[in-house]
Amino acid sequence: MRVIDDDGKQLGILSRTEALELARERELDLVEISPNADPPVCKIIDWGKFNYQRTKQQQKSRKASKVLELKQIRMGLKIGPHDLDIKLNHALKFLDAGHKVKITLMYRGREQAHREIGFELAQRIIEILGDRIIVDQQPQLAGRQLSLVVRSSGKKPIKAPLEGETNA
Repeated sequence: MRVIDDDGKQLGILSRTEALELARERELDLVEISPNADPPVCKIIDWGKFNYQRTKQQQKSRKASKVLELKQIRMGLKIGPHDLDIKLNHALKFLDAGHKVKITLMYRGREQAHREIGFELAQRIIEILGDRIIVDQQPQLAGRQLSLVVRSSGKKPIKAPLEGETNA
């Protein structure tokens, strides 16, 4: 097996007993780093210190990674313009936080007979949000719900109000 010491210097190819003896002399551990290599690579290190540093690195990377969630906004087909603006402002807040947003339009009763109304509303939503979003999943009808998934395009307009909003 190829042996590397705690300073990173290669000690060459040694037998298992020689490598273990060397590790005992230095009061360190012999750890197999790459078992599939030919010959296998082992390193003489302080296992406790190595394991501690590895767990700290994993915690640091876990802390740095951001969990993306899929937020959902639900609305009916007969939603008023102001209510729609409120819902879309909530969606924009979710998008700014880095989440994906699933917009669900719900059909009730006889609305099922006029499915085109839902698709028109979905297109209107996409047009209102404009270049602020990228549509991940085009509007799809599943049962009594029409849903689409959007994510932020990364472009942040200068506090441009949505349709119907005022800057007063």
